[in-house]
Amino acid sequence: MMRHLETIAIPVGAVAVSLVLFGVFITIAGANPLEVFASIYRGAFGSWFAWQDTLVRAAPLMLTALCTALPARAGLIVIGGEGAVVVGGFCAALVGIVLNGVLPPLLVISSMVLVGALAGGIWVGAAGALRHYRGVNETISSLLLNYIAIALLNFFVVGVLKDPATLNKPSTFPIGDANMIGAIGESSIHWGLGYGIIVCVALWFLMRRTTFGFGVDVVGGNVRAAQLTGLPVGRLIVSACVLGGAAAGIAGMIEVAAVHGRANTSLNAGYGYAGILVAFLARHNPIAIIPVAILLGGIRASSGVLQRAHDLPDATTLVLQGLIFVLILASEALYGRIPWLQPKAPPKEQPVMQAKEQPKEQPA
Repeated sequence: MMRHLETIAIPVGAVAVSLVLFGVFITIAGANPLEVFASIYRGAFGSWFAWQDTLVRAAPLMLTALCTALPARAGLIVIGGEGAVVVGGFCAALVGIVLNGVLPPLLVISSMVLVGALAGGIWVGAAGALRHYRGVNETISSLLLNYIAIALLNFFVVGVLKDPATLNKPSTFPIGDANMIGAIGESSIHWGLGYGIIVCVALWFLMRRTTFGFGVDVVGGNVRAAQLTGLPVGRLIVSACVLGGAAAGIAGMIEVAAVHGRANTSLNAGYGYAGILVAFLARHNPIAIIPVAILLGGIRASSGVLQRAHDLPDATTLVLQGLIFVLILASEALYGRIPWLQPKAPPKEQPVMQAKEQPKEQPA
């Protein structure tokens, strides 16, 4: 019980400290911090319209957070979610363009999901393979893969795959209105939110209720112990990276099929980097990622309100995200060091002193 309390109390405390520091920053900027916090709440959760905007932004965050959370359970720090989003969205758009009008919309969307997941999984899985088989630092390789993915997207979108009708914003040809993911009911929330929740729940079950997830946790805890017990360390590491990359690739597909309708530079929207914060704040727990992604989605959705109501730039919410990220990383050193959050040790049993046998009296 106390261990779970520590897992909740330390991140909450880090967020509280970051809010205080953000309030100081807002005061220096010449605004009233209490009014700014009220505006953030209104822009994120103050109305049904605000909730819709928040949930739309939370959907890709759930999936990109998994790209960091799953490899982290295997002991790797992967920050390649942005590249997986870009590659997955671009490849899914190509499939949609090719199959538009050839197959029924349901099959086209299913094909886009599979190809987007496959592309993202291969992209991030490469970083895991380089780490295990060649000793390349996964943080550096996944970051460099982000830049490669963005460069490839720009090359094709601005070059050979550019739709001539898109003058101001170079994009590929559209995937077709019939192949778009629709909204839930009468709201503006698309079904990408359902994709995110389903994938988070499925991967939580995989990581917490199967031998595969147990093996990944063992590898993340002690690679040497995993090797001594005969676990396939390389396969587990690469598989965790592939699964995380596949989730981020689905996020890219959702951005194409639910928002833009084609691939363009808007795929590079920073969801992959924001997903890193979500993963660390959720302690790499796929279920905890869902509420944390909604919280961070609300913060991102409130940027427009801050600009209109307080004349603050859109980047103001990025300052808050940065403070939260730094404090979350700093709080990692507190785990196991706060006495009142540690489980109490069971009382030691007093050894029972055995009475010495009295010598028998010798008969007279």
